[in-house]
Amino acid sequence: MSEREFDVVVFGASGYTGKLVAEYIQSEYGENGSVKWAIAGRNREKLEGIREELGLSADLSILEVDSNDQGSLNAMTSSTKCVLTTVGPYQLYGSNLVESCAKNGTDYVDLTGEPGWMYEMINAHKETAQASGARIVFSCGFDSIPFDLGVYFVQQAAKDKFGKPAQHVRGRVKAMNGEFSGGTIASLGATMATLKKKPELIKVLANPFSLTEGFEGPAQLDDSKVLLDEKLNMWVAPFVMAPINTKNIHRSNALLDHQYGEDFCYDEMMIAGEGEEGKQIADAMTSANPMGGDNVPQPGEGPSKESREQGNYDVLFFADLGEESIEARVTGDMDPGYGSTSKMITESAICLIQDCSDLPGGIYTPAPAMGDKLIHRLVKKAGLTFDIL
Repeated sequence: MSEREFDVVVFGASGYTGKLVAEYIQSEYGENGSVKWAIAGRNREKLEGIREELGLSADLSILEVDSNDQGSLNAMTSSTKCVLTTVGPYQLYGSNLVESCAKNGTDYVDLTGEPGWMYEMINAHKETAQASGARIVFSCGFDSIPFDLGVYFVQQAAKDKFGKPAQHVRGRVKAMNGEFSGGTIASLGATMATLKKKPELIKVLANPFSLTEGFEGPAQLDDSKVLLDEKLNMWVAPFVMAPINTKNIHRSNALLDHQYGEDFCYDEMMIAGEGEEGKQIADAMTSANPMGGDNVPQPGEGPSKESREQGNYDVLFFADLGEESIEARVTGDMDPGYGSTSKMITESAICLIQDCSDLPGGIYTPAPAMGDKLIHRLVKKAGLTFDIL
């Protein structure tokens, strides 16, 4: 791919998250010219407006691309080493793009949290991507990078200390301040609509091993109800993103040749607190709908710059080996759904093309695709921390 015109094309740059991605690339890589990039979308006029609003170079290329026009998709994917797409819901607007990238040997990163669609894309395009050399990496935002890499990070520490991975890792969200993206909410709605047409996908959504291509591990803890985490002595509540994160983490384990073990268990919940008050908070968390209400953002909408910068998240990972445990912590310095996500997906794209020349083609999750290389980038550039406590 060395002869291609661009390193990265940002598809969907006129959308809310795409604009944040463009702003980040310009600030971190555009000034020194270390990344050759372009912006793409359906509406050239909107893209020209973004280019002017962000003060991007007048020479920055604009590509007119429609997700329903295979010809324009092929023109884009043939021109670049990697497509970074924020155009979701991916089950509505992403299938043709994945097909085009797989056929043309083009790397791909997205923000999907749609396991039914991911299941279909893996089955449809994995062999094509392997043959062409395309590295397709799903879920390169808040779902699921902090969780997927957090488990990878704590398991590396367990192997270093004990000579073996932990059979059980507990993911515990300590704090999460920020809004869910309009795209996440739209994806949930699209998934519900898809299930009416394809009821067979209900089994995919219910199975934590649905993305492991036939491997079925042990029964997992039911993290869909309020529990007392006895090791923390804290009440914990279901976490809305656990269903996608859990599937991605089990896929990562499978792609890493079961480095975490074939008997690996993972559960992911939100910390509510101690005692009766903690139980009440956990019950309240469970009954609330974080994606409901009249004030949720629509696709293309999002919080102010001030709100993004005031957001943050703090997630703990406990690798349990009998009576002993190793604790890791992953934090982000901006709101998870927008500010941090736009940095994570950008660094994923650049890591893929600059640091992962030895990675063969295929369909991946972040940890087996980029692992330590991406952790290093996220700490250095994107405001994340990874620490053993």
